[in-house]
Amino acid sequence: MTPGPAGLDYRLLFEHLPSPYLLMTADFTIVTSNDAYARATMIDPAEVAGKPMFEVFPDNPDDPDADGVGNLRRSLQTVVETGRADAMALQRYDIRQPDGRFVVRYWSPINSPIFDDAGRVTLIVHRVQDVTELVTLREQDRERAAAQVEQMEADLFARARELQEANRQLRDANAALAAVTAELRAQQQAKDRFIATLSHELRNPLASASAALDVLGLDVTGHPAQAVLQRQLTALSRLTGDLLDAARVVTGNLRATRTPLDLRALVHAALDDLPMSLPRPALSLPGEPVLIDGDPVRLGQLLTNLLDNARKHTDDTTDVSVHLRVREGHAELRVRDTGPGFDPALAGTLFDPFTRATTGNGTSSGLGLGLAIVRGIAELHDGDVDAHSDGPGTGAIFTVRIPLTAKTVPPPEKHSASQALRMLLVDDNADLAEMTAIMLRRRGNTVTVATNAGAALAIAGSTTFDVVLCDLALGEEIDGYEIARRLRRSARHRNALLVAVSGFSQDADVERGRAAGFDAHFAKPLDLTELDLLLAQRSGESPRD
Repeated sequence: MTPGPAGLDYRLLFEHLPSPYLLMTADFTIVTSNDAYARATMIDPAEVAGKPMFEVFPDNPDDPDADGVGNLRRSLQTVVETGRADAMALQRYDIRQPDGRFVVRYWSPINSPIFDDAGRVTLIVHRVQDVTELVTLREQDRERAAAQVEQMEADLFARARELQEANRQLRDANAALAAVTAELRAQQQAKDRFIATLSHELRNPLASASAALDVLGLDVTGHPAQAVLQRQLTALSRLTGDLLDAARVVTGNLRATRTPLDLRALVHAALDDLPMSLPRPALSLPGEPVLIDGDPVRLGQLLTNLLDNARKHTDDTTDVSVHLRVREGHAELRVRDTGPGFDPALAGTLFDPFTRATTGNGTSSGLGLGLAIVRGIAELHDGDVDAHSDGPGTGAIFTVRIPLTAKTVPPPEKHSASQALRMLLVDDNADLAEMTAIMLRRRGNTVTVATNAGAALAIAGSTTFDVVLCDLALGEEIDGYEIARRLRRSARHRNALLVAVSGFSQDADVERGRAAGFDAHFAKPLDLTELDLLLAQRSGESPRD
């Protein structure tokens, strides 16, 4: 089907169609009419819009036999009830002039339905043709009027053909629009699949290397290569996370679990997590709590990104400060540096993905995702962020504003000490599985490793485990989701702690895992501190029904 002409203005097409058209709602309220209808009925479309049809077009009070209103109402009601078009017989329906007097008019009407997505009649297209002249001519002199009648019928036919062509163009344009929409949807799905696959493929080798480094640290300490490896693996993991989070920001899929918290404590924690090799920024905090409703993980990521951004464009001798205050009902977190600054005209673009500012030596660094994630996290907390600089060489200030909350901060949870557990580790990456198993065994746990779904199900069928750590993509027909579903159906593991550990860590993956029966979802590489926290929380919960 050939698509309609580019830039086709459907409203303009409707207004200038040669046949008279009026659009009304299913309760017979006028929506609009085109120019031909306005001329034929002597109305102002703007004045009658929103008024009842039969208030604008009543019967002629001087004609005791007038039945136009009744006949038209029945036709419209038929359209609403049946959902089919209704063509009326030749109808006398006098028209009220602007001076209030009525003039005789004969019409050939047809009423057609327009449906909403649920299949209900939501609008009615009322098309008429003024055939008064035709009726008059036939009554006065049928022979003399024959030629004129033929011409009028030809005109009616020509107008019908014009309308048919206009309808064809509308159908073609709708088909083209539907094709474009389907293509965009397919591209979005393909992008999501690519991001998920990229995450999995990047996280697997990173997780293996990180686990191997942890195991190495148990036997060898103090070697300078370990610190180098740790920094580089941390950087690679950070870049991978930034890519995924930036994609979530762009698609609106970034999520947060918000709870009342004191932003002062979060700032302290974020600064404590800075590498010891970096100089600590100057810190200014208010004496009173700064309570907001926020996600501590996401907000910690926000502050870390701002500090990383400051360090990228400065050297170790440059002053960096963090200032927190309460202002106009908002918590205002400000990160300031005395580095090279930027052109004020660029302030509005710094938070766009893949935008990299030029540093003082004319070079740029990073992927340009950190500030885009900062803005996404701020907006996720109903806040905003801006950047300010007086120009090159004057430093930069980044300010985040988040609304305060009247809620109280809940008391910290008390976690019981960890205990030795029976664990099943399922991962088709043998290197990663072995390194992770060593770390878990060094903590006193009994760990069994399965590198494919068949082995995992066979082992779980004969041995009871307290915890099952399971990858999702196992390279087989049976994936981690199916393993979780089968374990939940078995009496042996109905109450076991099932944890998904995967490079697939988008929100859709987490939701799918929860539906399959997983209790938690960790992105690779597995953070053993987070696992310890989950185990401690689990020890204080009642067993699963």
